[in-house]
Amino acid sequence: MPQRLRNYLPILDWGRSYNKATLSNDLMAAVIVTIMLIPQSLAYALLAGLPPEAGLYASIVPILLYAVFGTSRALAVGPVAVVSLMTAAALGNIADQGTMGYAVAALTLAFLSGVILLTMGVFKLGFLANFLSHPVIAGFITASGVIIAASQIKHILGISASGDNLISLLVSLWQNLGNTNWVTVIIGVSATAFLFWVRRGLKPFLKSKGASARVADVATKAGPVAAVVLTTVAVWILGLADMGVRIVGSVPQSLPPLTLPDFSLDMMGSLLLPAILISVIGFVESISVAQTLAAKRRQRINPDQELIGLGTANIGAAFTGGFPVTGGFARSVVNFDAGAETPAAGAFTAVGLAIAALALTPLVFFLPQATLAATIIVAVLTLVDFSILKKSWAYSKADFAAVLATMLVTLGDGVELGVTCGVILSIFLHLYKTTRPHIAEVGLVPGTEHFRNIHRHKVETDPTLLTLRIDESLYFANAHFLEDYIYDRLADDKKLKNVVLMCSAINEIDLSALESLEAVNARLRDMGIQLHLSEVKGPVMDRLKKQHFIDDLTGRVFLSQHEAYRALTTQTG
Repeated sequence: MPQRLRNYLPILDWGRSYNKATLSNDLMAAVIVTIMLIPQSLAYALLAGLPPEAGLYASIVPILLYAVFGTSRALAVGPVAVVSLMTAAALGNIADQGTMGYAVAALTLAFLSGVILLTMGVFKLGFLANFLSHPVIAGFITASGVIIAASQIKHILGISASGDNLISLLVSLWQNLGNTNWVTVIIGVSATAFLFWVRRGLKPFLKSKGASARVADVATKAGPVAAVVLTTVAVWILGLADMGVRIVGSVPQSLPPLTLPDFSLDMMGSLLLPAILISVIGFVESISVAQTLAAKRRQRINPDQELIGLGTANIGAAFTGGFPVTGGFARSVVNFDAGAETPAAGAFTAVGLAIAALALTPLVFFLPQATLAATIIVAVLTLVDFSILKKSWAYSKADFAAVLATMLVTLGDGVELGVTCGVILSIFLHLYKTTRPHIAEVGLVPGTEHFRNIHRHKVETDPTLLTLRIDESLYFANAHFLEDYIYDRLADDKKLKNVVLMCSAINEIDLSALESLEAVNARLRDMGIQLHLSEVKGPVMDRLKKQHFIDDLTGRVFLSQHEAYRALTTQTG
């Protein structure tokens, strides 16, 4: 089998070594994840503003496609909280919830997201996601978690409320507070409290009663199912729907249907920007989870192939009644902990969900929406981490400003503007840091051949020699910073005869930076000072020679800084 084909179809790689033991582990993981995904899929469809069955549909074919094209052995693909919220925010400007236009727009959004991810994967553009810094992503996800939790309070209270950001949501909730249905409140609060207890207290409780770790773990993962069953039975037996408790109602009893996105230019143009943002956020969340889990088993993830896997999964969702999907943190960790060894576990999960879509949907008719809201609230509050503010403040004030700005914009203006702000701030931070490269004046550590910053170490220096270590590649945005630094340093020092640029950290010099070096070389020549280079890397030297800079250099190029020091210092010279 050609290696190139196996690269694009990882199933051909792991499938060759599949055996009975692996099958057993994958089946067990699939059972656990399926139990978890049934209520979660329904809940995330509700969050996206779509019928509950859309959550099941989005969790079947996408998982199968990822199993064929994805490289992670444990990543579980499907609807996730943040992407579902972004979907609702994007579609709210296109059509009203509950209409056919809204559902078609969701298909189109999934299709566009899939095409974007697939294109990035084919052209190996996964590195573009690196422009989103982790602190900014953490700030965005924290703010999104708060908005998601706030958006579900209306279901807990049994009232109507709307809003794209935290402020508008809270105002709408306050205005409709008088319509609170107290029966719904009892159900919602009880379900939320129960799920919090299940998440934190059930496992220790079961272990204290003698249950094995595996049994306690499975019971904890099945907590949401227990909440669904108990509240559904209560609504059915007590007739609570007649008392104003909102229920899921009729859910089609079928496999995912064949659907078509809207390929019109108007629809595509309206959804292009949200699709890009959803693709980037979804990929960053997915790849971070996949790489974390892979590292625990000393496995490797191919980011570009992950883009292809996620792209095909989203395209699959677009043609089978779903909405945008990505790799979810919670379900992937559950899949990993349950013992999944290959993507086949995801395929078995898809089969389980298909069976649920065919046979179990009538059982959720009386399921209260408050229970699904409780499921979402408990799930997303694990994403909220305000400690990133304290951590970033202590480490870098610039990162803190970016995190805080992203949080405030997301909370105040919604997720789309928030993630856009995050992208812009991440790029701005990168440019800001690289436009002001760290430049250290270095001297010789006594008794060694090492050179260190004169302000941090006791080192030997020479009054006629200035050595500057540049800790960044030189390009158009920072070239003049180096030029000005050198001129300012030379302005008040009449004894200097030689300047050495220590280039050990320079990986590239672009044409603008080369012109700045030529200007520095010429000006130093007029001042009677020689310019030298040391520890220049091979590829950088090749470019400098090609442009004849080395021929015009007033000084020399030294193999090491120690060689330059010995040759130029007045004590030995």
